[in-house]
Amino acid sequence: MIPFSPPYIDKDVINEVLDSLNSGWITTGPKVKSLETEVADLTGVKNVLCVNSATSAMMLMLHWFGVGKGDEVIIPAYTYCATALAVMHLGAVPVMADADENFCMDVSKIKNLITERTKAIVPVDIAGYPCDYDEIYEIINEPGVKKLFKPSNETQTKLGRIFVMSDAAHSIGAVYKGKESGSLCDVSVFSFHAVKNVTTAEGGAICLNLPEEFDNSELYKWLRLLSLNGQTKDAFTKSLGGNWKYDIVYPGFKINLNDLCAAVGLAQIRKYSGDLLLRRKNIFEKYNSFFSKTGWAQLPPSKDKFKETSYHIYLLRIKDISEEQRDRIIEEINKREVAVNVHFIPLPMLTIFRERNFKIENFPKSYDNYSRVITLPVYPQLSDDDVKLITESVSDSYNAVIKS
Repeated sequence: MIPFSPPYIDKDVINEVLDSLNSGWITTGPKVKSLETEVADLTGVKNVLCVNSATSAMMLMLHWFGVGKGDEVIIPAYTYCATALAVMHLGAVPVMADADENFCMDVSKIKNLITERTKAIVPVDIAGYPCDYDEIYEIINEPGVKKLFKPSNETQTKLGRIFVMSDAAHSIGAVYKGKESGSLCDVSVFSFHAVKNVTTAEGGAICLNLPEEFDNSELYKWLRLLSLNGQTKDAFTKSLGGNWKYDIVYPGFKINLNDLCAAVGLAQIRKYSGDLLLRRKNIFEKYNSFFSKTGWAQLPPSKDKFKETSYHIYLLRIKDISEEQRDRIIEEINKREVAVNVHFIPLPMLTIFRERNFKIENFPKSYDNYSRVITLPVYPQLSDDDVKLITESVSDSYNAVIKS
């Protein structure tokens, strides 16, 4: 079977991990710092903190901003559960906006969701396609919306408006209006999970891009301390002779990334823009070429004059079918030994959110996108023959279901 999303492990990755093992240092240390530097170079953001997951990263940044019990955070209904859980774990309430035609948050829905309790907005770059960030900032900077904002701490007072944090889990390498993903709003969070474009097995990165009122380099130091239990010295520094004494200055978290995991991502990101991302784009274009001729396929967004995706996954929607027919098409594709997926089941359809009175009927575009979508694999190891087999399997499966 053609797998859906195997990690990219080549000789360079293996050698980088072996280098870490042979060094005798495997927890947070020089490899993590090197990965932070590479992400900073890729995004154009000077201060990047790597941690153990994108979920941890989002929780850390919402905590830093003072989001807590009774606060509201606007998120899309069409996303993975981690976007909402990061909010809920802090005691805050996720407020959901419907999706648009491009799978991202429908910006036109945001303004009516803002209340005096709204502290943050977390747009999600679904499949690596950037959200409409300029439009989001236009909304939160409107005088009436800014007047609604009620700061509850010094950090919120300094920002003076709703905090915008991009869930950019999918979008490393994407571009919006000439700027790289990671630099598009106050803070962006990448995921380095095993299935992502760049992986550290598990991991994530925080890209700091706060306005000039904030010292992002000092904030990086503070967040790094918070990610290490609030300890004033990390293990690497303590291991150097005479540096054993430390203090705990804040009730922090234990969410640091280790050097072994960072080594995997470090080897990948060094060849990401030049090789890996270009191959993803090439596969994406082969899909577009095939499915554009079918008449029944709706192609996913990929590139226009303002945006270009990171080519993370291929969200193929089938025209004029039901959810049940979509499921049967997937079954047929699997019979042909091709693994596909569905991104995502909208949050209101999941038990934890249904029990909190979210109803999918209130998010019609999210459901429409979900009910017709089949996620096709996109990764550098796919050969042209693999891509041909995938496209033919999807087409044959569509015909088998629809004609029957």
